[in-house]
Amino acid sequence: MGLALDLSPISPVMGAEVQGVDLAAPMDAPAFAAIRAAFNRHGLLRFPAQTLDEAALVAFSRRFGELQIHVLDEYRHPRFPEIYVLSNVDRATGETTGRHPDLGTLVWHSDLSFQRRPALATILYGIAVPKAGGETLFADLAAAYDALDGALKRRIAGLRAIHDLDHSRQRAGAPPMTAVQRAEAPPVDHPLVRTHPETGRKGLYISHHISRIEGLPEADSRALLGELMAHATGERFVYANRWRSGDVVMWDNRLTMHRATEYDAARERRVIHRTVVKGDVPV
Repeated sequence: MGLALDLSPISPVMGAEVQGVDLAAPMDAPAFAAIRAAFNRHGLLRFPAQTLDEAALVAFSRRFGELQIHVLDEYRHPRFPEIYVLSNVDRATGETTGRHPDLGTLVWHSDLSFQRRPALATILYGIAVPKAGGETLFADLAAAYDALDGALKRRIAGLRAIHDLDHSRQRAGAPPMTAVQRAEAPPVDHPLVRTHPETGRKGLYISHHISRIEGLPEADSRALLGELMAHATGERFVYANRWRSGDVVMWDNRLTMHRATEYDAARERRVIHRTVVKGDVPV
């Protein structure tokens, strides 16, 4: 594989599809550098028609940096703890469970924003995908920030927000975390506007994981977060990715939010393997 990538835009909002790349095959440094540059430029990459076992997915993901082992241990792959399994298929019976595997994925969020070092990249491998529903929506938070008026930019400059995984999961209807899990993921604060460490672009850093904005009364905090979330998830900033079996989709959490959509979990099979690359402390 050479330095030139076969890239085509996948939406007017963001993202590019990369053709002719086998992510399970050995990849030299120049080839990986081209992928990394495309990732920084487009914010989201889709690699179609991949065939990856668990080891290959982990190996490719690790090229981008240190991988997270998620605090929610019930979702970890039994042999590859770096892989977070999103599946409505019972391993013992092979039948669908009738339940969406993780309600927390149905709300707008940025992966690991509840950690001091949030996610750089999330990489999803679609093993089984539903015929209808189960899309992943992406919001471009850099474009959303650019479109804010000057008064609102000045208002939010310097503000910090508290990100709390247990708070956000219970708001989404998921059960509370255990005491051990909560101790591993206590609330953390991050700036409401962050600068991308590689491109220098500014973007909103918002997420369903936010419980409140520091220094604001509760009502003002809720109102400001609601205003920013409604703005950032407007149609002009959102791309809806329709999955195909074998797709690998990866995105930059530093300037995006995402969420999954509902599907018929009783009739449709959806099995996704996820890895997350840790990033830097937001500035």
